[in-house]
Amino acid sequence: MKELIAGYQAGATVYELGDRFGIDRRTVSEILHRNEVLMRRRGLSTEQVDEAARLYEGGWSLVRIGERMAVDPTTVLNRLRECGVRTRDVHGRKR
Repeated sequence: MKELIAGYQAGATVYELGDRFGIDRRTVSEILHRNEVLMRRRGLSTEQVDEAARLYEGGWSLVRIGERMAVDPTTVLNRLRECGVRTRDVHGRKR
């Protein structure tokens, strides 16, 4: 647990730590919260949102964009919606 906390404080992401320790990123977050570690807010910059919108309009999935930008696909979805980008349903059709 100390190694996990030290890794996070050294700049590793919860995704990287999850991979390193063989646990889910949510478990990493829970451990950090339980130990009162100050969490970094990882979001998307304006430039990243613009790029995400271009990629999404180009047919990329939310998962693929999230992986490219090291954020959760839900973060991508929320930022795209905030910018007025029309999202697709699970079958790829515009909503």
